Amino acid sequence: MMSSADPSSRARKVLTVCVAFLGWMGAGVQMGAMPIASLSVSRHFMEGAFRPEVAAAWFGYFTAALSLGAAVGGILLGWAGDRWGRARAMAASILCYACFSAGCAAARSQEELVVLRFLTGLGIGGMWPNGVSLVSEVLPDLSRPWMAGVIGTSANVGMLLISQVGRMVDITAESWRWLFLAAAAPAVVGLVAWWAVPESPRWAATRHRPKAEAETPWRELLAPPLRRATLVGILLASIPLIAAWSAGRWLTPWADAVAGAAHPGFKATTQATWAAGAAIGSLLGAQVAVLLGRRRAYFLVSLASVTLTCGIFHFLHPLHGAFLPMVFVQGLIATLFFGWLPLCLPELFPTRVRASGTGLSYNFGRFIVAGGVLTTGELTRYFGGDYARAGAIMGMIYALGMVVIWFAPPTLGRKIED
Repeated sequence: MMSSADPSSRARKVLTVCVAFLGWMGAGVQMGAMPIASLSVSRHFMEGAFRPEVAAAWFGYFTAALSLGAAVGGILLGWAGDRWGRARAMAASILCYACFSAGCAAARSQEELVVLRFLTGLGIGGMWPNGVSLVSEVLPDLSRPWMAGVIGTSANVGMLLISQVGRMVDITAESWRWLFLAAAAPAVVGLVAWWAVPESPRWAATRHRPKAEAETPWRELLAPPLRRATLVGILLASIPLIAAWSAGRWLTPWADAVAGAAHPGFKATTQATWAAGAAIGSLLGAQVAVLLGRRRAYFLVSLASVTLTCGIFHFLHPLHGAFLPMVFVQGLIATLFFGWLPLCLPELFPTRVRASGTGLSYNFGRFIVAGGVLTTGELTRYFGGDYARAGAIMGMIYALGMVVIWFAPPTLGRKIED
């Protein structure tokens, strides 16, 4: 007779997927809040000294802080997931980003907000490796491509959700704090994860390993035979992350800077349009990887992403009739990566170091993301507030994926072992 607490039961699997989806969706809400609030935040704190090019640099600081926090949190909380369990580490990650989001609502300066965004990022970084590892280990291999797509798309559903809220309620220099309070709502999901989500049975089986082996995941990941998988995993995850945050995410503040005065809701409309495409793209990314093959899919998505991103910044304008349709397409194509990654990164690593490996791979690039977004902000300031020139330059990062993917080890496409 199966115990009601048996994590292999259907109900427990459904609960696990739902909580992981909601946890990463809440992270998406956090990632989507600042692009639509940033200029209003700067107007609030800078008052009469406000200048668009300086506000663009502050958006870079906010984004860099979040990325650095996510990098640190993903590595540390990924290790915690291998040491103390994926479910508990996932719950701690959700509670972390939710609580510090509430703290952002009380920020007294832009400098203070930068610190709070870093702390919020710790939880965002920890959510991804633990949620993906937990889902990949609990579900049968036949359902993994669809489940990877579902988890991959959840952050973009969160961005779409927060952008719709921003369309319904104006975000202004006088009224923006409520947005970060609303983004703290996933704390409820964190409590459910802590008390109700069962642990991965595959992770539990690794607890019987020798103590010395169990406590050295970094040594194993950075030594043969896993060194190649770790380095390639870092590059494969870093390229779309850096390009997305250094170019694609700047479509929203670009739209706000150009059209915000006449159309206050246009920034939310732009983000909603992008997020709608992104939700579809990240849902289908794993299926595209299965259909075309892991390497071919990554190569073609890299090619299409660099073409679309640079094309929008080079040839379009936020008030052009084709702008929003192309933003939708860019969101769809460029986020195929984020369905590909939840399927393929876990395939690179054995169970005993899977959360550490996926966490290191996915989040190490966030250290470079921080430099990328600061570069975009400074380029925008250097070009006198010209988001388009800066975005077109940084969008070229996608082209690197066309080279790196051919160095991926042959483990891509193999089943997750028992």
